[in-house]
Parts: sequence; C-alpha cells; structure tokens
Amino acid sequence: MYRIAVLLLTGNMAGSLLLFLRNLVVARLVSVEDYGIAATFAISMAVVEMASGLGLQSLIVQDKGGDDPRLQAGLQGFNLLRGLVSAVVLFLLAHPIARFLGIPEIAWAYQLLALVPALRGFEHFDIFRLSRRLRFKPMMLSKVLPALVSVLSIWPLHYFVGGYKVMLYAILIQWGLWLIICHLIAERSYQISFAGDIMRRGLRFGWPVMINNILLFMVFQGDKLIVGREFDMETLAIFAMGFTLTLTPTLVLSASEQQFYLPQLSAAVEDHKGFSNLALAAMQTSLVSGLLLVLGISLLGAPVVYFLLGDKYEALIPLLIWLSILQALRTFKIGGITAALARAQTGNAGIANSFRVLALPFAWHVAASGGELVHIIWIAIAGELCGYIATLFLVVRRLHVNLRRMRLPLLTAGAILIVTAVGALGPPKEQPAWNTLVAAVLFLVALRTMSELRFYILNRTMTKHSVERTE
Repeated sequence: MYRIAVLLLTGNMAGSLLLFLRNLVVARLVSVEDYGIAATFAISMAVVEMASGLGLQSLIVQDKGGDDPRLQAGLQGFNLLRGLVSAVVLFLLAHPIARFLGIPEIAWAYQLLALVPALRGFEHFDIFRLSRRLRFKPMMLSKVLPALVSVLSIWPLHYFVGGYKVMLYAILIQWGLWLIICHLIAERSYQISFAGDIMRRGLRFGWPVMINNILLFMVFQGDKLIVGREFDMETLAIFAMGFTLTLTPTLVLSASEQQFYLPQLSAAVEDHKGFSNLALAAMQTSLVSGLLLVLGISLLGAPVVYFLLGDKYEALIPLLIWLSILQALRTFKIGGITAALARAQTGNAGIANSFRVLALPFAWHVAASGGELVHIIWIAIAGELCGYIATLFLVVRRLHVNLRRMRLPLLTAGAILIVTAVGALGPPKEQPAWNTLVAAVLFLVALRTMSELRFYILNRTMTKHSVERTE
C-alpha cells in the first residue's frame, strides 16, 4: 500500500512541480504584464477542454468491463471526435476571447493553442486501464517526462522568441511529447472505433462530468476572467500566480487521492460496510490534505514568494492565506466526490461546484464596483464552503454513508480554518506565530479523531479490480 501511495504522490508531485517550476521561471524571465498574458493561455484552453470533457478516462477505470478491448477502442474513438471538435471550437473562439480580455492582438496565439485539444484527442487509454490493477507507473511517466522537457525548453525559447511566447511554445512542446510517450508505453496497439452503443454509454456516464467541467472552468478560471477584464494584466499576473502557488499542491494531493482510492472504492461497491469505511477514510484523507496546505502556507508562504519570485510579486503575500483556505475547502470535497464517482454518480461534483459558480456574479459586481482582490477571494471561499456542505449532504443521501464519525474531524478542521483566518485579518504580511501554533496543535487533534483513516493505514486494507479476462 505504502509503495503505491508513494509512487502516486511522488509522480503527481513531480509532474505538478515541474509545471509549477515552468510558471516560476517564465515569471522571473518576463515582465509581470507578459506573465499576465501567458496566464490567459490556460484560460483559453480550459474554455473548451472543460466544456467538452466527458470523463472517459475515469469510465475505463470505474467500469467492470474496463479491460475489454472493444470498450477501450470505442472510448478512444469517442475521445478523438471530442478532441477534434474542441480544437475547432477553440480556434473559432480565439478572437472573442482575446477581445474580452482586452488583448485582441494575441488572438493568433489562442488559435495556435487549438492544437492541444487536437493532440489530446489521440490519447491512448492504456495508461488509465492499467491503473485498474493499481499499476500507475505508465500514467506517472506520461505526466513527468513531457513536463520536464517543457521546463528545459524555456531557456532556449526565451533566447529565440522571448516574452509571453515562451509559455505558448512550452505548452505545445509538452503536449506534443506527451502524445508520443503515452503511445510508446502502451501495452495494447492503438485502435479506435465509433460504436454507437459505446458512445451512448460514454455519454450517459459523461454528460454530468461535462456539466461539472463547465462548472470547474468557472471555478478555476472565472475569477481570473473577472480580474483580467476589470483590472489589468499585472493584477491578473499577481492573482494567477497566487492561484498557482496554492493550487499546485492542491492538485497534486487531490489527483493522488482520487487515483489511489477510485479503483479500490469501485471494487468495493457491493460491500456496503467496506465501502462506507473506505469512503470515510477517503474523506478524512481529503481533510488532512487541505489542512496541510493551510499550515504550509501559514509557515512558508511569504518566504517562498520572496525567494522564488522576488519583490515584484510582493503584493501577493497578503492574499496567500486566504487563497490557501479557498483551496483547502476545495480539497475537502475530493473524498466524497471520489466515492460518488465509484458508484457512477458523476453528478455530485457538479452540484457541489454549482455553489462556487453562483458566487461569481457577486465577485464580478464587487470587482466592477472598485473592490479589492481579497474581497473576490472571500466571496469564493463562501461558495466553496457551501459546496463542501452540499458534498457531505449528497454522501449521506445518495451513498447512504453515515457521517457520525466525521463530526469531530469536521469540527477540528473548521477550528483550524477559523484560527488561520483570524490571523490573516491583521496588518502583518505573515501569519502570527500564535495562530500557526494553535492551528498545528488542532491539526494533531484532528488526526487523532480520524479513526477510519488510521485503521486503513494500520491494516493496509486495499482492494482492486479482479482481472477475469485473459488478454
């Protein structure tokens, strides 16, 4: 168990840290305004990718017939159609996106980025199918190597093209190499089919995922769109870098947790007691992940900003604590959403994220009325809190998991966030020492209350799909 968990964590961490390093290096090499423009590339790709994603990669893991070559070929064919349509849509949206952000001269860059969804359409699903047997090395390899090459390409790109174009071409290099690697390390040959029954099956599974992806776009990029339109590119750069610093560890922990628990929860769906205990362990893991982020930012946030980015990003420091609380609340939802996904309840995530989206009009009104960045973050925190409460409600109503043993972990987690927020309200740029100390003590108390997680770790109770098909 520990070896697999460490592999997932280190693999996801390496991939995310490399992309994080790419953002940092680009931020150091180019002006703040150019980095703000570079940050919009992620927004433009997310417009289409999140609006057209169907979670087909999760279906091949979750479905009992995921090892069937016919199912895999059908899903790969469906994914190809999705990718090509996404590429066309992004190409057509390039000019409207550029005009909305007030940088119409950059439209050509968004059109070039349309290559990314087209490349992703040719994805080989073997790297996901193998994770059914808890074989995660191919998935981790396809994540780390392209990211490493993308980082190494920054310096020659800066020498030859410079400015925001560095990020543009580094992204294209990453995804081009990724496509090559995911085919080279696959065990099966790449096949596609356009079987109607499989497409309908994928659409039934994926339409709630697609709706949730649209909501996720608004969650991850909505605030940035508001800041980019109502403020300027330098302010967007500060805001985007704050999200990068806090979201990167969040994504590492969340992806690792979902990849680790989803195959096991999927294999335990017919055992209600076992499933419930595993779901509680996953939810408690989410709490630990989010709280570690808050404590880490409280201790190291300001020194990290000065060390990695220098004085030109000093305005980011007062925002870091609030952003860490925001991302912690988002991380808290992962366990419950993963448990729902194991039972093919793909709509739970969308319901939870809808509360965050409902907060966006309020944030836009505040920004347009002369509000500050921190006010926008406070509104986002309120939305994420409502979303987490909705997640807990759905776990009880739809999964029939009793959350009585989650009461103490939830109370201590809430106390940690409150103590941290109180410290962030003061004038100093760094979290007061007493707040951090109290939060650390409460964190130890929280760990003591998480009985299902401790039982799971001590007993190494892992399950995985049995392989009945001989390949």
